[in-house]
Amino acid sequence: MSHDAEVNPMSQQYPDPAEPLAPRAEPPPIQATYWVPPPPPPPSSQPHIGRWIVVAFLVAAIAAGGSGIGVGWGLASVFRHPSAVVTSPIAIASPTTPPNNGGSLDANAIAALVTPAIVDINTITTSGQASGTGQILTQDGEVLTNNHVVDGSTSISVVIAGRTGNFHAHVIGVAPASDVALIQIEGVTGLPTVTIAASSNVKVGDAIVAIGNALGLGGAPSVTSGNVTALDQTITASEGGANSEQLSGMIQSDAAIQPGDSGGAIVNSSGQVVGMITAGDVQGFRSQTSTTNYSIPTDTAISVVNRIQSGQAASDIVYGQVGFMGVSVRDTNAGGAQVVTVQPGSPAESAGISPGAIISKVGGTTITSSASLGTAIRSHKAGDAVSISWTDQTGSHKTTMTLAGVNP
Repeated sequence: MSHDAEVNPMSQQYPDPAEPLAPRAEPPPIQATYWVPPPPPPPSSQPHIGRWIVVAFLVAAIAAGGSGIGVGWGLASVFRHPSAVVTSPIAIASPTTPPNNGGSLDANAIAALVTPAIVDINTITTSGQASGTGQILTQDGEVLTNNHVVDGSTSISVVIAGRTGNFHAHVIGVAPASDVALIQIEGVTGLPTVTIAASSNVKVGDAIVAIGNALGLGGAPSVTSGNVTALDQTITASEGGANSEQLSGMIQSDAAIQPGDSGGAIVNSSGQVVGMITAGDVQGFRSQTSTTNYSIPTDTAISVVNRIQSGQAASDIVYGQVGFMGVSVRDTNAGGAQVVTVQPGSPAESAGISPGAIISKVGGTTITSSASLGTAIRSHKAGDAVSISWTDQTGSHKTTMTLAGVNP
């Protein structure tokens, strides 16, 4: 990102300063930065809003635990199945022999095989604009991208290479804990598609090409080359220094990436996609380019996509567009989820919830942490009337809150 303001400050979780820190048996994890995509250049009358995500990088041996998704503006979720269930799973191609280029990697020639199926994704959130990248999976416009590219969006538009104008898109389903999203471009047919290869065949030292919508500038995708430097990496991503989710099994490479490349493709020397760009390790808050990047392997991403396409109910998958209740929360020794901030005009504000309140129950579910609040809210769709219980300085309260929705 290139600016200080955050696109979605309401999706943060905050540590409780009153809680003592647990002793560390190992050195603390490295702190780095990974981007939610930047916005496209706005009209002169609008601010250019960006967002940063802090990431702690952990050794792969550390199990990916349930750190929980940030509870905030984009929390309540619409649980509904895709309007058209796809019965044929996305095919994973067998590895092919790379072209003989005399031992050199022709990044542009490789990219030419892929870029027709790479799209720019531009979103509007409740607090600003953002941009990212997507990969076309089906001829009728299903697109793979990161959950954090579309999280909290009120509108999604897509730019397709070789076609004029912007195309509206909607969310089919997301898996927040995996940072995978499947979106649908509306009203399109006959699109080129990426070729997906099994990421299990990737080896350290393999040459790769990274393709994405660098800096959200649009136009021809950016193309950089590098090598796979590590496999099976685990990163813990958090927004604004707050806990978010752990992503494990990541592919690490040294191709240069920039904000806006999120959701883009990591491509092998045969022009097959083996990973989806998700995170970059940069030194300094204002850094623009990372030469240490982390990608979700295609085996993981396509497994999630095929589950979304099947329309099966699952605790880790959210179908449809995302709604919200409008609070940021943190864990507390008192139990429940303590409210840190309340979004003006949100369902939480309308219900009378204020900062400092401790949410103790949602429907029939007892809330024991910020993570359990997220789980409870995700069991309800936007528009649902949900019973909420909380305590504050004035005593105990219970009311019925109507969850709101975005991406109408």
